[in-house]
Amino acid sequence: QVQLVESGGGLVQAGGSLRLSCAVSGLRVNTYRMGWFRQPPGKEREFVGGINWSGKYTYYADSVKGRFTISKDNAKNLVYLQMNSLKPEDTATYYCGALFNYGNISTMAAYDYWGQGTQVTVSS
Repeated sequence: QVQLVESGGGLVQAGGSLRLSCAVSGLRVNTYRMGWFRQPPGKEREFVGGINWSGKYTYYADSVKGRFTISKDNAKNLVYLQMNSLKPEDTATYYCGALFNYGNISTMAAYDYWGQGTQVTVSS
């Protein structure tokens, strides 16, 4: 059974940092592309960033480029999202996803598995 469990969310002031983790079981993260999405209150889920199988290539939404960094630990089967210089507009529920086939990493429908999400709230 595949499980993705996000953690590390919380309340932080604008300008602060958080690191989200996605613990994966039932599949190996070095055989899947992994992505982070977020859903702000009252809005649709949107792409934040993704990382390829090896971890060599990363992709980011323009809104987070230069502030957020995705990485993974293949040995521990963990995926991370380091978020710096947080802004109130980053407030959202953040989701980790796993993509096996050759779909678009920035498209929700391409993903095979999802976690339950972790809440991030950035106060001004």
